Amino acid sequence: MWSPATPGHRSNDPHEPLTRVIEFDKILKPGCTCIGVDVRSKKAILEEACERLANEFPDEVEPRRLLEGLLARERLGSTGLGEGVAIPHCRLEACDEPVACFMRTSSGIDFDGPDDRPVDLLLVLAVPLHEQRTHLEILGALARAFDDPANLGQLRRATTDRELFDVLQRQLVRSQQE
Repeated sequence: MWSPATPGHRSNDPHEPLTRVIEFDKILKPGCTCIGVDVRSKKAILEEACERLANEFPDEVEPRRLLEGLLARERLGSTGLGEGVAIPHCRLEACDEPVACFMRTSSGIDFDGPDDRPVDLLLVLAVPLHEQRTHLEILGALARAFDDPANLGQLRRATTDRELFDVLQRQLVRSQQE
């Protein structure tokens, strides 16, 4: 998942500055990126994401356990960021590599976000249990990408699953260069 700045270098020291680039193209696959998802509830969208992740990453994801982890995390507090964006996420013991699913819904879903705006852009993330730093670095890159209104507009204008995937991948690369 990482591209080291120094070949072969990977530190678990949380005080070491970031020297790696997150390779989002390995975390998020085109098959886990879709527009027009027609669901009406938070639980339904999470179930859909878990099934898609299990199909794309069968060695990493058991859908029932992932759903339980995501719902447990949501009980701690909403993962809605505002502006119609949410990043439901959790760490899983059975997960060896970070995996993600990105969906745009056909209509917004109540996600208890800080602005009470319905969520239509949702990135579901599962990270290995022992990878706390990785988890936080991925969330940081995602938050930077989703904080830009122009980025959100581009994601909402995408007309195909592949276009949505490509737009998000470009945005995530740029978010790590800032």
